[in-house]
Parts: sequence; structure tokens; C-alpha cells
Amino acid sequence: METTIKEIEIEKAGIVLKLLGDKTRLAMMKLLEKNDCCVCEFVEIFEVSQSAISQHLRKLRDVGLVKEQRKGQWIFYSLNKDSDMYEMVLRILEFISSQDERLEELEKQGLRISCS
Repeated sequence: METTIKEIEIEKAGIVLKLLGDKTRLAMMKLLEKNDCCVCEFVEIFEVSQSAISQHLRKLRDVGLVKEQRKGQWIFYSLNKDSDMYEMVLRILEFISSQDERLEELEKQGLRISCS
């Protein structure tokens, strides 16, 4: 069975690749590949301010790479599988090493569930 690959406008691909050129955003996307995460978890993982994490997520959300879902007072982020860039992003993420140990460390510290 042959898979069809969506062609992406060069302008849009360039924007996405530039966004993923930031190592924090790239690591965030790798984490979101398998997990929903909230801002507070990213703050702990990357040891940066809430406003810095929110800015990264806003950039990713504005181009449609991530989506947000409110659960109570918390907003959880996940990859946007409906994005026309989703397949391209998944292919890039295949080459990136797992970031699971970052979430495992949060769980050990009891911080993974701090948002639920």
C-alpha cells in the first residue's frame, strides 16, 4: 500500500522548521508526541519561567502544531493531529531521542500529577 504525502507550502514549512530549530520547543514536541502536558510540568522539566514556557507554547499553537484542552483550572497541550504539518512533524520527531526520562523524573518527584 502506498502512502500519499501531503505537499506543504514552502513558506509554512519554513516557519515550522524555524520553530522546531529551538531545542526547548523541539523537546516539548517530542514529549507531546506521546503525552499531554501542562505548562507547570514544562516549567519543572525545563527549569524556566512560566511565561517563557507559555510563549513557546503560544508559538507552537499559533501555527497549529499543538492544541490545548482545559481540564478544570489547568490547560493541557497535545500535538494537533489535524494539522496539515502533523505528518512532517512526526517524521522529524522520529529522529529525536526520547524525552520520556524527563517525565519519569517528574513522576518520581511527585510533580507529574500536580496539575490533575
